Amino acid sequence: MESAVDRYASDLLAALPFAEWERLSPFLEPVDLPLGAVLYESGVSMSHVYFPTSAIVSLLYVLEDGSSAEIAVVGREGVVGVALFMGGETTPSRAVVQSAGAGYRLRAPIIKEAFGRAGPVMHLLLRYTQALITQMAQTAVCNRHHSLDQQLCRWLLLSLDCLKTNDLVMTQELIANMLGVRREGVTEAALKLQRGGFISYARGHIKVLDRPGLEQRVCECYGVVKREYDRLLPHRMGI
Repeated sequence: MESAVDRYASDLLAALPFAEWERLSPFLEPVDLPLGAVLYESGVSMSHVYFPTSAIVSLLYVLEDGSSAEIAVVGREGVVGVALFMGGETTPSRAVVQSAGAGYRLRAPIIKEAFGRAGPVMHLLLRYTQALITQMAQTAVCNRHHSLDQQLCRWLLLSLDCLKTNDLVMTQELIANMLGVRREGVTEAALKLQRGGFISYARGHIKVLDRPGLEQRVCECYGVVKREYDRLLPHRMGI
């Protein structure tokens, strides 16, 4: 009989073989992930990894002057805190909840022990880490070479994939902080998308009206990241 924890709320947990799920599920703690919550800070030892289920977590690099830029997003497809099981214990980035929701967390000794068995858990987490590295690398390329309009389309599509929905609760100021640009630029790009019928935006609520249109408008970076996630993390492979 399965634990009361819903493994299917997290794509990564759902991908585990059932025997591994049975081993880990008693240790998974349900947690609320409120907007703005910091799951770990730069340079601080991590105590848990997090599996978001209905939240989006941004991995941010924060500069000395306090400005920041997003390097990756994590939702129900992934896990927050890869440095912990990869042996680093700390990371120079910060993890902040950008869209409120819920998830599960797992204490450091438990995930380390599971990873150290060199079995299905390790292989799944390594594949996820490879996909995450691809997202980070492609984000850097996109921020350097593509227009803000294209970056916003990429960011919207990746965020929607994290939630499996067409709705986001997100202010333009928060989006600007994530992309590392001025709020005025995000306002202009969002209005352009709204005039084109791709999204509607009101009071911090974004609804995507024409996802195929966004996918045609976005730069190649979104497709590169999505293909790598689909290739490395087939949905619910453990069932």
